[in-house]
Parts: sequence; structure tokens; C-alpha cells
Amino acid sequence: MKQITIGIIAHVDSGKTTLSEALLYLSGSIRSFGRVDKGASFLDNDELERRRGITIFSKQARFVYGNTSFVLIDTPGHADFSAETERTLGILDYAILLISADDGVKGQTMILWKLLSEYNIPTFLFFNKMDRNSAEKGFLLTAVRELAGDGAVDFSGFYEHQTNQEDDYEQIAMCSEEAMEEFLETDIVSEQTIRKLIRDRKLFPCLFGSALRMDGVEALLKLLDCYTEPQQYPKEFSARVYKVGRDKDGVRLTMIKITGGSLKNKTLIPDGEKESKINQIRFYSGEKYELRDEAQAGEICALTGLKESYAGQEYVSGDDGRILTESGRLAILNAVLNYRVLTDALTDPLKILPIFKTLEEESPELSVYWDEDKKDIYISVMGKVQLEILSAILRERFSLDVSFDSGNIIYKETITEPVIGVGHFEPLRHYAEVHLLLEPLERDRGLVFAASVSSDKLAKNWQRLILTHLEERRHRGVLTGSPITDMKITLVAGKAHLKHTEGGDFRQATYRAVRQGLMMAENLLLEPFYRFSLKVPTESVGRALTDLDQMQAEFSAPEAEISTGLSVIRGRGPVSVLKDYPAEIASYTKGLGTISFILDGYGNCHNPEEVIAEKAYDPEADLRNTADSVFCQNGAGHIVPYYEVYDHMHLSFDGTDTRANQPELVNRESAADARSVSKTALGTEEVDAIIESISNSSARSKRNGKKWKKSFGEDSVNLQTVQAGGKAVKISGLRKQPAQTASGGKGPTGAFPLESADILLVDGYNVIFAWEELKRLANDNIDAARDALIEILCKYCAMTEGEVIAVFDAYRVKGRPGEMSKYQNIRIVYTAEEQTADQYIERFVNMAADSFKNSADPGVQIPKDLKETLHKKPGKAKIAVVTSDATEQVVTMGQGCKLVSSRDFKTRIDQLTQHMNQKYNISSQS
Repeated sequence: MKQITIGIIAHVDSGKTTLSEALLYLSGSIRSFGRVDKGASFLDNDELERRRGITIFSKQARFVYGNTSFVLIDTPGHADFSAETERTLGILDYAILLISADDGVKGQTMILWKLLSEYNIPTFLFFNKMDRNSAEKGFLLTAVRELAGDGAVDFSGFYEHQTNQEDDYEQIAMCSEEAMEEFLETDIVSEQTIRKLIRDRKLFPCLFGSALRMDGVEALLKLLDCYTEPQQYPKEFSARVYKVGRDKDGVRLTMIKITGGSLKNKTLIPDGEKESKINQIRFYSGEKYELRDEAQAGEICALTGLKESYAGQEYVSGDDGRILTESGRLAILNAVLNYRVLTDALTDPLKILPIFKTLEEESPELSVYWDEDKKDIYISVMGKVQLEILSAILRERFSLDVSFDSGNIIYKETITEPVIGVGHFEPLRHYAEVHLLLEPLERDRGLVFAASVSSDKLAKNWQRLILTHLEERRHRGVLTGSPITDMKITLVAGKAHLKHTEGGDFRQATYRAVRQGLMMAENLLLEPFYRFSLKVPTESVGRALTDLDQMQAEFSAPEAEISTGLSVIRGRGPVSVLKDYPAEIASYTKGLGTISFILDGYGNCHNPEEVIAEKAYDPEADLRNTADSVFCQNGAGHIVPYYEVYDHMHLSFDGTDTRANQPELVNRESAADARSVSKTALGTEEVDAIIESISNSSARSKRNGKKWKKSFGEDSVNLQTVQAGGKAVKISGLRKQPAQTASGGKGPTGAFPLESADILLVDGYNVIFAWEELKRLANDNIDAARDALIEILCKYCAMTEGEVIAVFDAYRVKGRPGEMSKYQNIRIVYTAEEQTADQYIERFVNMAADSFKNSADPGVQIPKDLKETLHKKPGKAKIAVVTSDATEQVVTMGQGCKLVSSRDFKTRIDQLTQHMNQKYNISSQS
């Protein structure tokens, strides 16, 4: 008998639990048909679920139908518990997407479809509540085909005793060339081919009925029995944890699916930093379970005896037969609201922190965070309903009454270019060095960890430990202290000492390597976005469009909805500005307008400067997340600032030892070597004490006023190629000094006002790709973008005192000598072959250091009239450079020139234009 795990996925109130009851009843698994509205359903057995009439926790039930043994997973439908639903997807063989005929395809349905696609789960569709008068099969099929394409095929004819099924087979045959050839030859499509089409997600069988009236449910059971096929599992043991929970007696349960081989009771299995023995293997159906001595591949079971397991954890068989553990894929859906836990004066937040950590094991999306400085607990939730449920759980399970503040948006941070972070930890009798390659990923990928180091360079046990330390912590960004995301962090080099390396040493080196890489990288602030559907009366469309534009939302043209007389506007915008908009809509439409939201991942923050200023986070003052390293000098540990670590590190970027004269620091140790450390080595608590003392010392000797760079991602960076992890990698940030702020406010960027500069050099293409409007224009026509910038510079020059020179790269034009020409009131430079704009600006700045009196450079053409003008200036010429290129910034500041970022230059132009318009009473419409 084949074994199939199937989950029912649906929007809230679609009848999902009712369908589960119907499947169990018709298969003979339960004797009576329980109803959700009467609190008597088999799977909604939690008291909170019965009171509220919704599914909060995923449950499982078992039934047999035909030749198939099914494990049915019932999942929550409410959007606030969608993370619980997502956790079950990794264990499903098939899914039933349930759609209410009353509602059709709603926003939450689209999110669920996206999840099913991401997890590549073969899907059947069941349209429920077809007994309602409003239900139209044709309309529903058309709507769902916008998601599934032509692969959504009505399978009702297979079970309604129709004599002619040729049309049905023809639709199925359209799903693949193989099926079409078979249909043309035989006039049918075989069951085997249909099963393959479903497994490959090319065909999505659709059925229609009413779960409450048992209509269409029997056909669904036949469909599942006939057209599902079991997965092929490897012989070696593997398993995936999809949930951690507790039974009614408080026993901790680790819910897993066996994905290879088998697992026997009393087996030792990794459990945090140790191994634990499995006490029981339970097979649940509803609240009841049976005990077995062994679980086979494809089966779902619960293990007792594990204390440190977590959702997403995977178990695999090592080369030596021992069971190893690693992390699985990260969740796609995450909470975007952060709340502070409020307690009464008699309750110590630190004492109740373990309660929240327990709940976090069961619902990882809570992301419980303890703020050591403020002594506060913070949690993340998907919405207000989840917050209400959490409050009820705290009262009923733990007799704890707490409240929460109004909540804040959860921002995240990432990087824009690859960078290598180095962490070194070497106080006396301790040693570890870690090199990490940080690479940006596409949006909503989370953090991905990997290792690319030969075991000849660093033993596997140390590599696994470093990866564990990467995964165990919430790493903070350097712009606002928000969590980092959308990065692949790869271990590319590492070093241990034969006698003096403890596990805690690699923990410190790893944390510092992540932080050092972030401090040297170009960082980007991200915020969560909603995808919305806004319905307003036609007379309110203008107001709505104006509001959305001011909120920096992206949206489509309004569409008239004939049936309601309303206009529909669909789009995407930041949660921070849209979350309070429903109340405003209700006000200006007199209650006729509505808006619906679905979370749509993260994107670039629309107001990063404002958010960063509000957060006022100083990464160098955050001693618990330091980027500095500890090196040994004269028998004692001393702090090396993060921007000097590259000069002191013991390994080069290709992993070779730069200190060949110290052979006692060996590369390879076995696990036995690592355990047989000197008796004088310090423990973890003593290491932490060393860290604290060093950190305090570091705080007392701050950086002599040197600043780190806050970047918002629009600026280009100087890339260099290094060998890391066995491959050539372009990285940024290999600088010996920290980058200065590019905001024009601090640092050696020239003390004179920008408008009084004798010469303003503008890196043309750098500006074009830093200004959003010019960037969009450049994507269509780069020449048009360049012409638009030139016109803007002409207007700017007319409002200021000095010369404006726009420099454009032409280094790829063969045989080009380079030229400077006059256009209206500015000068335009096209660089020579093999000369970039930053090289031209560097040479120009060096020559301008003495107003061109004693310098000559054939690579920089200076017209005679410009030289004569500068010679007449008293003192040194005042030069300003508009760029966001890291190399140009260093050269510019080194010569005492004024540095202006591309972003700040745009702001200044807008300010000057507004000032001139007001001064001369020029209308903005003219």
C-alpha cells in the first residue's frame, strides 16, 4: 500500500476543516461527522480553536482509502498563522488547495499558490460551497487559470458518468507534448501520464462540490487514490523537523518526516551540542497516538526525548554512519511587526523570558529578542489576531498576564556588493580566525550558509561549528541594528591552534567576521511591502491616486468594476505608510471604499535617511556586536579596529598562512585533537569575561573620530578581485581605513559651500545610475539620460558661481583620444580609450591641487581660458566632486576637495531650484 502525505491549504473560512472531516468520515476513519461551528470537529481539538472556530495549529490525521494510506495535514487558514502553514509544506507529497466558491481567488489564495510553487508541491484544487447560489463553475475556472494557467483542468467529468470524455482528455493533452502525442494516437491520456503531469506540476485537477453536504468529496478521494504516487526515498537515513510542540502533559514533541531509510527507537540523535536518545516514536491521528519501535521513509511521526531540536532542522547520515544535523530551507513568510512585551512592576522580564523562548520553539516566527540594554522582551507577529491568541496562550498555559505596545515595523538590512569579513580572536591561550564571504542575494531569500574550505585547511568539525555559530544568532546590521537578510555567507578560510582553540573561540571569531564584513560593505536598508487592492467610488479615484503617489506606492491604472460601480486600483507599497490607510479611505469615501492587503516581501526602504536618523544606531558603540578583532601582542590580547584587520589577519584571502615563520599554528586537527586541549585553557564563561574586559577597553579608546559609512545602496563601489574559497570573487571594501560618510555633513570633505566651488566635477554615469528618474530613463535610452543630466547641470551652473565639468566614460571606444568641449555654460568631457571617469577625475584633482601652475598631465585636457581663470583665484582652487565611487572619494578627500554624494547633489539641486522659483515667483507649472 502506498504512503502519501497530503495537506489541505486554504484561505480562512473556506471550509478547510469541514473538508478534512468529510474525508475522514467517508474513508471510515471517524464514526461521526463533526462540525466546526458546533466545536465538534476531530482536528480542531484545542480549546482556543473551538472557542474561536478557526484552526490555529496544524494537525494530522490518518486514513486509508482504496490502495493508499494517507496522512492528512490540516493547516491554519488565517493569514496571521500562515507561517504555521508554511512549516508543513516541506513534508507534503501533495496538496489540496481549497477555494471557496463564495470568495473566489482572494489575496491569501495567491500567497498560498506562490508558496506551493516555491516548494514545488503537486496540487489538486477543490472548489467548495458550490451549493451557494452565487457559485459559477466557469467564472471560478477562469479566475484560477490566472494562477495555474491552462493546467487547471475540470476533472468532474471523470466522476459524473459522462459518456463522452474526449473534451476532458483533449484539455489534459494540452499540458505537454508527450500527452498530446498519446492522445492523438489513442484518443485518451493514460493514468500513468496523468500522474506524471500532476507530479511535475503541469496539471492541476479541479473538482467542485460542498464539503458540508458531502458533495464531490467521494470524487476527490477517488482522484487522490488514483492519481497520486509515492516518492522514491534513499536507503540512507534522513529526516526533516517541521514542528516542535508539547502534548497535554507538557512533554516536548519533535514532529518529523522520515525522508530516507528508517529510524529506530532509542537511537542517539544530535541534540544541540550533544546527543540525546529517542524515548518514544509516536504516530498521531488527532489527539490519539500509537507507539512504534521504528519509523520508515515517507512516514510522519513525533519523537520524545529531544530538547534542542527546531523546526527546519534536517538529519542526515554521515560518511561514518553517525547521524548529523544541518539546517533546511528558510521560511518565505515572516512577521513584519515587532512588539515590546509590557509587564507590571512586580514582574521581572528576564524571569519570564524562558516562557517566550518556549513559545518560540513552537512558533519560530515569534523571533523572541531580549534587549540586554533596555531589559525588554520583543516579539514578532504576523498580525493582531496572532497577538490575541498569544495573550490567551500566556494566560491559560503559563498564568501570565502581559500586554504589548503599539508595535513597530521590522526593518531588515542587506549588502549591495560582495565583501569578505575577517574575524580573529586570540587573547592569551585562545586562538581562532575566520574568513567569510558575504554575497547579496535576490529579495526574500533570507540567509544562506555554506562552506567552501578543504578539510586539509580546516577540519570538518571546526567547519560545522562555524556554520552552527552563523545559524544560531540573530546578526544585526550596521545601519539601524535590524536583522540582516538576503545574503549568502560562505566560510572561505579558517584557522585553529593545535592546543589553544576552544569552541567558544570560533564563536567569537565568526561573530566578528560577520560584523567586520558588514562594516566594510555597502549596506542597504529594507522594509516590508504590501500588495494591495483598493476599491473606491469613481469620484474618489483622484484622491486615491494622489495618496498612493505620496506614499511612494507602485500601482496600475484604475479599472472600472461594473458590478459594484467602484474603481479598482492594484499595486504595491511600503507597509509603514499603508498600514494606517484603511481608516483614511473609510473617511474620504464615507465608508464605501475598501482596501485589502497581502504581504509581498521586502524591498528597498523608501525613506532610509529618516529611518536611520530615528533609530540613531551607532554600530561602534554596540559592544555586544563588535566588528573589531583580538590579536595577541607581547603575551596579551589587544584590540585591532575592524578597518585594520585586513593588515593583521594570519591567513590571506586564498587561505594560505601569511606567517610561515610560526609553524606551531597548524592547519589540521582531528576531533580528538580538539578535545585534548591544555588543562590551562579557559572555559566559555572565562572567555566571555575576557571579551567583556577587552570590549570595555575598546570603548574607552574610540576611533579618534573616524567614521564608518552609511550607504543606501544607490552608490557604486570600487570592486577588486581576490581568490577566496577556491574561486575568483569580486569584492568591495578592501580598504585600510573606514569609508567616510558620503552625506556631506562630516569628514574632510571641504569646508566651503558647494555653490562657491571654483570647479564642480560630476561623474556623469555614476550620477545617472544613482538618480532613480535618470536610471529609469537610461534603461530605455542611455543617450537620453545623458542629455537630461547635461540640461540639469546647465541650469545648476546658471544658479552658481563656478565652472561645471561633466565627465563621461568613453574608455571602451577604440582610438578615442579624449576630449573636452563647451556646451552652453558647462564643459563636457568624454574620456580617452582605456581611461575611466574616476581616473580622469583623480588626475584632474591632483593637478588642481596647485591650480595647474606646476603640473601637467597629458591624460587631462585643460583649456587655456579655464587655467587663466583659476590662476587669478586667490589661494588654492576650490574643487568639489560629485560621485559615490569609493576610489574617487578617497582621492578627493586626500586633496582637501569637497565630496558630495550623488544623492545629496540631487537634493541640493532641488533646493536651489525651489529657492529660485520662489525668489523670482516662477510657477512650478510653467
